[in-house]
Amino acid sequence: MKEEGASMQPAIEISHLSKNYGSRQALRDVSLSVKPGELFGLIGPDGAGKTTLFRILATLLLPDAGTATVDGFDVVRQMTQIRSRLGYMPGKFSLYQDLSVQENLEFFATLFGTTIDEGYDLIKPIYSQIEPFRNRKAGALSGGMKQKLALSCALVHQPRVLFLDEPTTGVDPVSRRELWEMLINLKEKGITIVAATPYLNEVRMCERVAYLSSPDEEAKNQSSVKGIGTPDELITRFKGVFNPAPPSKAPTGPEEPSAPQNVIEVSHLVKAFGSFRAVDDISFTVRRGEIFGFLGANGAGKTTAMHMLTGLNQPTSGRGSVMGFDISREYEQIKKHIGYMSQKFSLYEDLTVAENIRLFGGIYGMDEQEIKAKTDSMLAYLGMEGQRDSIVRKLPLGWKQKLAFSVSIFHEPGIVFLDEPTGGVDPATRKQFWQLIYDAAARGITVFVTTHYMDEAEYCDRISIMVDGKISAMGSPEELKQQFALPDMEAVFTYLARQATRKSD
Repeated sequence: MKEEGASMQPAIEISHLSKNYGSRQALRDVSLSVKPGELFGLIGPDGAGKTTLFRILATLLLPDAGTATVDGFDVVRQMTQIRSRLGYMPGKFSLYQDLSVQENLEFFATLFGTTIDEGYDLIKPIYSQIEPFRNRKAGALSGGMKQKLALSCALVHQPRVLFLDEPTTGVDPVSRRELWEMLINLKEKGITIVAATPYLNEVRMCERVAYLSSPDEEAKNQSSVKGIGTPDELITRFKGVFNPAPPSKAPTGPEEPSAPQNVIEVSHLVKAFGSFRAVDDISFTVRRGEIFGFLGANGAGKTTAMHMLTGLNQPTSGRGSVMGFDISREYEQIKKHIGYMSQKFSLYEDLTVAENIRLFGGIYGMDEQEIKAKTDSMLAYLGMEGQRDSIVRKLPLGWKQKLAFSVSIFHEPGIVFLDEPTGGVDPATRKQFWQLIYDAAARGITVFVTTHYMDEAEYCDRISIMVDGKISAMGSPEELKQQFALPDMEAVFTYLARQATRKSD
């Protein structure tokens, strides 16, 4: 315990902190403080340095200049003291996928010289929800359950300070809300929490927020911190970033008289794994040039359905066709006539931008001359001419996602499948991404998209919402809001998702 009066000192104190990676400046002259027991948000575009700041505060990186303290201890000289007082959920890795739920928790407890029993009172409200799956491998859990386990692992040693780097990316709206309710309960126990998030409703749940911009985009000698204040103050000040106008939808071109109206037709489709029906008797159609949103909570069955439509898996029963090809018998033909952007893999990170384009162009059967001509025009359209020879892993996430989408439609397919394409991307970049989607739809490419951002659901022509393997609702955003007498798509999604009876895990 700290001596009396120590609680008046900031829980986190950062003064003139800077960090470079070679010639690239990730953080420039960052100064801010966080009060004890405060729920503090870090917001800003991709490449603003939020993850770098977390890693410095978690003593995983050394700063190039400036100082920082966590719970009164210096991040350079007193690493050991900080690590015993700190809980950290990084954005990418925090669980061992091949270990069970209980084995993960035991491992993290052992790292901090404690036991699950000693820390159980703090994690009980969170861990009790996943404890029935204690023997299941972490890799087999849904997104929401993984995050609850990761949070339990970060808290098992009863830290005083908790760092969360975009903890709900890829998690459905209901699970996101549950996790943030847990964070508020932890704050009430006196734990200081610093969380980065791209979701506007999560920003509003913080007491104060700091907005960081990319130093590369700022004038020389300006701080990366552009503002600190309440959520309303920052959202108003940077409304162009957090409330960007919707993308502009161009009218679609005229239909060819001979072109079939529907590019997807599904009738009573079922996919069973043993006695479990992941997809349970769904039927729908998707029209040519339509932007079709395919929504559902983690574990609702939408990814399984998408795998059948893209030829990656075959149905147990029922019928379906994509671009006129039968999904049970002609799945290899389907793969040649569609585009696909996966949530987890879309580009080769060790290749350059141009090398990725050339590789995928060759896979799609395009000749060298056509690839070269289309590469020049595509990079000009994306404003990425200067990144032609850049290694993909060094690009900001938003640029990677825009490039991955453009590569997925490089061969002008009749339909492109997008599996949560904007996860973890800031609002302004997401708007740019959706402008690319609208432009593709205007050229007649059908877009089949899953997303956990409910503002993006508003951009779709029609939406289906899956619950427990079935389609519970379908229609335009306006039709669904009117049908359920609810104000927005987040409310519609939450209302339907909470009617689920089966466990997603």
